[in-house]
Amino acid sequence: MSPDATRDRAHVVVGYLATPSGADGVELGVSLAQALGAVLDLVCVVREEEPDGTPGRAPYQQLLVERAHRWLADGERIVAGRVPVATHAPVAESFTGGLLDTATSLGATMIVVGGTRDGIIGRHSLGSISSELLHCASLPVALAPRGHADRSDARLATVTVAVPAVRRGDDPLPVATDLARRAGLAMRLVCLVSSDDHTDIDAEASARTRTRQIAAAQAALDDARARLGTGAEIDALVGDGDTLEAAVASLRFGDSDLLVVGSSRLGPPSRVFLGSTASRILRSTTAPILVVPNSGDA
Repeated sequence: MSPDATRDRAHVVVGYLATPSGADGVELGVSLAQALGAVLDLVCVVREEEPDGTPGRAPYQQLLVERAHRWLADGERIVAGRVPVATHAPVAESFTGGLLDTATSLGATMIVVGGTRDGIIGRHSLGSISSELLHCASLPVALAPRGHADRSDARLATVTVAVPAVRRGDDPLPVATDLARRAGLAMRLVCLVSSDDHTDIDAEASARTRTRQIAAAQAALDDARARLGTGAEIDALVGDGDTLEAAVASLRFGDSDLLVVGSSRLGPPSRVFLGSTASRILRSTTAPILVVPNSGDA
């Protein structure tokens, strides 16, 4: 695809390797690009070979680049013409660094990757690349669950936002709202409540604490709905469980859902930083997940 054809369109970048998890990332990238009317950019980073005076080092580097382009052709076949696609094989010191630099140069909306293949089908598990991105990226990072490549007929329909009980810099609502508006997707607000954060010594005290938690969660949802400034009816649900995992399990997620969560408020401003709560949510949901950078607000 020519640069002129992509100049005025949004870009969704997929970090690609010719592996099953790479295919998972491509499939999620296609869904997001379809929703946003965006160009899908497949990026396969080639590790830079340090020159050491050895004859043949430059030709070997070129062979690696040519192999990357062959892998990217495999990725294009997965896309199968469903969205406009461009391919990139930058040479960089690290896959993560090359991917971030390429996404920045393209003005990308987000970066998409698949997880590792050692987890349970339909669940998330982090590899080295996805883990690095989820602790340093300046763009939202979307992660496809294992086996997402089998959902090729699924199109995104709903953005589910994990609203924190207290407004702070890790609030994902602004990014999720913008995504839903641009893509014409429905929105659902959820706030999670569990017993993990309190250790009451008796059942009565525990019940009082849970009642306060649920009230605080409902207030947070009401506040979030008010901030949306829309007359549209938006579902707002409290996910309640003895553990955070049980609270996530109490909510239904379909193939058309995208779950949006915030970064830890303890992370650096304007960067993605996957905190402990978001990590547990990620491991508990079957939906693709989008982690947004910390806004830096208090």
